[in-house]
Amino acid sequence: MKAVKGNVTRSLPSQAMVPTCDNSGAKLLKIVSVKGHKTVRGRIPAAGVGDLVMASVKKGKLEMRKQVVPAVIVRQKKEYKRPDGMRICFEDNAAVVLKDLKGNPKGTIFKGPVAKEVAERWPAVAKVARILV
Repeated sequence: MKAVKGNVTRSLPSQAMVPTCDNSGAKLLKIVSVKGHKTVRGRIPAAGVGDLVMASVKKGKLEMRKQVVPAVIVRQKKEYKRPDGMRICFEDNAAVVLKDLKGNPKGTIFKGPVAKEVAERWPAVAKVARILV
């Protein structure tokens, strides 16, 4: 997993509900943990754009429900800052379900834009995305 350029604000804490924007069969995910996140004692782990999370499927197809799947956050409402000074925010929060921890997406179609930070860190996700912002 490559480092993200820019200062991404981590705005999705553990236990947050995030909708998916792909056709993997999952509709709503609950963030269980954030991979590679180090915190002080008592602080709740949080995820931002481009972060790998483990999530439980709350709504979706019957075979997908109640499973813990890896996912990548592709959009967040809270604005974050890029190195050139531009501030980026999206209309909604969204995630993409992965097949494995290497970054291969389970779905074949993504609805809506995907952040440029995600494309840098996860090239397999960037190949499927139509719009990069």
